This record gives sequence, C-alpha cells and structure tokens, in this order.
Amino acid sequence: QVQLVESGGGSVQAGGSLRLSCQAFGYTYSDYCVAWFRQAPGKEREGVAAIYAGGGSTYYADSVKGRFTISKDSTLYLQMNSLKPEDTAMYYCAASVVFIYGGRSLRQSEYKYWGQGTQVTVSS
Repeated sequence: QVQLVESGGGSVQAGGSLRLSCQAFGYTYSDYCVAWFRQAPGKEREGVAAIYAGGGSTYYADSVKGRFTISKDSTLYLQMNSLKPEDTAMYYCAASVVFIYGGRSLRQSEYKYWGQGTQVTVSS
C-alpha cells in the first residue's frame, strides 16, 4: 500500500520561503516521475514542478520558474522562495507508475498516488 505524507506548509509573508517535504511509504522515488501540485480555493488543481525518474531532470510551471526548486533523495522536496500571495494553496505531492516527460509531467491524470496535502498561505 503506497502512502505519501506531506509536511512543511505554513503561513509566511510575501518574499519569504518555505520547504515542503513528502515522505513515501511503499514507493521508491527513483523509479518514476514524481511531482508537486497545488489547488487554490475555487480553482482547479495545477501542476507546479516535476522530477523525473533516475537522474532527476526537472520540469516547472512557468509561474514558479526561478523561484521553486524540486528535489529528491529518499524524500521529495519543494523549496519555495520569493513567495507571492498567489502561491497560496493546498500543495500535494503525487507519484506516478509510468514514465513521463515534458508537459505531461504536470498533468494530474498521469499520477496514481497522492498525498493528503499541506496548506501554504502567503500574506501580502
């Protein structure tokens, strides 16, 4: 049984930083693509960043390029810098069971396992 558990969310002022973590049980991060998604109130869930199997090439949404960094070892991370109020959302980690590259890596439908989410609130 695969379980993903996020942590690290919280409240921060604009310009601040947070680091999200996602621990996996029953799943190995090196095997397939894993990603972070977010969902703001009243909006659809959107892909934020993905990291591919093996060597760890990454893919980012335009809205977070240069500010967010996804990485992994035995834990999946999302380092978020220069946070903006529009980054406020529930953040979810997701894990796939297929090989994904490019734009597909930020599509919800490509991911089988999901965490419960961690809230990030950025105040102006």
